[in-house]
Amino acid sequence: MSKTNETFTDRWPSTINPKILTFLKSKDFNKMTPVQAITIPLFLQHKDVCVEAITGSGKTLAFIVPILETLLKKYTSETRFDKYNVHSLIISPTRELAQQTYDIANEFIQFFDDQERFSCITFIGGTKHDYDIKQFQNHGGTIIIATPGRIEELLKIKTDSFNLVANLKSLEMLILDEADRLLDLGFLTSINMILEALPKQRRTGLFSATQTDELEKLIRAGLRNPVRITVKQTGSAADQRTPSTLKNFYMICEPNEKLNQLIHFINENRPAKIMIFLSTCACVQYFTSVLKHIFSSSKSTAIYAMHRKLRNKRTAVIEQFRSETSTATTSILLCTDIVARGIDLPDVDWVIQYDPPTTVVQFVHRCGRTARLGRLGNALLMLLPNEAAYVNFLLNSQKVPLVEMMPADINTIENVIPSVRQFSMNDKGVYDRSKQAFCSFVQAYAKHECSLLLRVKELDLCGVAEGAFALVTLPRMPELKNRDISNFNENKMINPNSIPYKDKSLAKKRQMEKDDPLKKLNKRIKTVAFSEQKEKNLKKRLKRLRREQVENERILGAEAERAENDKHIEDIGKEYSKLKRTRRLLRFNKLQKTKKKKNELELSDDEKLSDME
Repeated sequence: MSKTNETFTDRWPSTINPKILTFLKSKDFNKMTPVQAITIPLFLQHKDVCVEAITGSGKTLAFIVPILETLLKKYTSETRFDKYNVHSLIISPTRELAQQTYDIANEFIQFFDDQERFSCITFIGGTKHDYDIKQFQNHGGTIIIATPGRIEELLKIKTDSFNLVANLKSLEMLILDEADRLLDLGFLTSINMILEALPKQRRTGLFSATQTDELEKLIRAGLRNPVRITVKQTGSAADQRTPSTLKNFYMICEPNEKLNQLIHFINENRPAKIMIFLSTCACVQYFTSVLKHIFSSSKSTAIYAMHRKLRNKRTAVIEQFRSETSTATTSILLCTDIVARGIDLPDVDWVIQYDPPTTVVQFVHRCGRTARLGRLGNALLMLLPNEAAYVNFLLNSQKVPLVEMMPADINTIENVIPSVRQFSMNDKGVYDRSKQAFCSFVQAYAKHECSLLLRVKELDLCGVAEGAFALVTLPRMPELKNRDISNFNENKMINPNSIPYKDKSLAKKRQMEKDDPLKKLNKRIKTVAFSEQKEKNLKKRLKRLRREQVENERILGAEAERAENDKHIEDIGKEYSKLKRTRRLLRFNKLQKTKKKKNELELSDDEKLSDME
């Protein structure tokens, strides 16, 4: 089923509970989006649905409203009920998306003033299992919003006071939000394990902005005769994967002026709410320090960082950035793809992609952080001259047209490179982060999905190191071997070992390592040998393939996948056995050498006596 609609013309059905309608009107949701207009009636008719719609089209309310409508109908007429019986389970790929869904659902429930009748809780990790168990025991869980890893762990816990499998027997609705991302993150095995624990008689909704072959396998395994819904835009944007209200731009600039162009662009568009996507966590950490240094004198500029390694701080960062208003300040969030999916950050004016994303699908999701729910938005992709072909690739694969934005004249804009380099030379912590960021960027670039167009060999590494990362010295890395680095403007007067650490705790740590070299040596001893690590990785892949093989045997029409898996299992099995034999032989030889050395050191009784004489 498909429907094309660009405007919100469908009013909420009068059959929906008045409490829900009152809340929606109080939040200015007077009309349904196309995806809501199609999905909600089908869900309420007990249909399984598989929904594909562009990012920012209102998919969250498309499943929250039917869940609450069903709950209100069920519990309004019943005087006795058990809120420990789970009615709905929503599975999200990340903690941030799960928390956002929880905030929306909980806001409905608090408005209904029905917290005593039913409850909404999250199982998203970051805490001990005992915390989640206690939360469920105290408040119940009519609606559970969870990440797949944590719900899988809790399903394995069975005690007299907590048995989630038993509580899930009353489940009526299962939602797989951002389903393609769930599979991209490797949660297929976890999802299949969760599906086995759920009752077969249920309604299942699968929501995603993109459809993939892997998703088809999940649809066959988890949904019963689903109604397929594809909501597209009208006119020339019908096949476009990004919202029609989004203006996509690209800028081609030389490597040695990339950072200067970024800073100039931010200054030209302030005040604004801006998201800057970077390739790796190390890049986010480094460029956060750089932007804070450059805008240190500006009280109206707030800089935030968001990446995987922040762990429990991520929710607080999201809330702080969400509360910022672009009318008063310039708010900048530097982030990785961890916030590229599903997270609703209102009033984002610009999404800047400092590097091409590793997959074209991620390009669509990154852009989707702006121009949500019919609002206007802008996105800018910064490219190097050797990456110009990527623009046509996006047009052909994702139907996303981009308009060229000419870079500013380099002679008329401020050159921030000397200032950033001096900043690195004054703080060894920043100096170290700059080299780590550059190395991680090059490694991520080498793994790009579109490696035929974006080749490391064609990348001007010296230009990028100097103009995009403002490095003081080049790091030692394999990619720089046999490269002409004469055009890199290196400061040969600086001695990296003489640069002080401004972070006292980091300085103390490094000093302790200098004073006691054994501490650094002990760290090295803990590292695993390459062959042993490779053997462990192969063993994991072998186990995963065997699990997938068992799952494929349960799915009809998966003969091709089974044959392919058989071949992979055989190849990996041979490589794993070869590595294992090699490591055993090395261990045996090492043991023999140790014994021989020990025997040579041991003296006989006669030799000891002669020494004493």
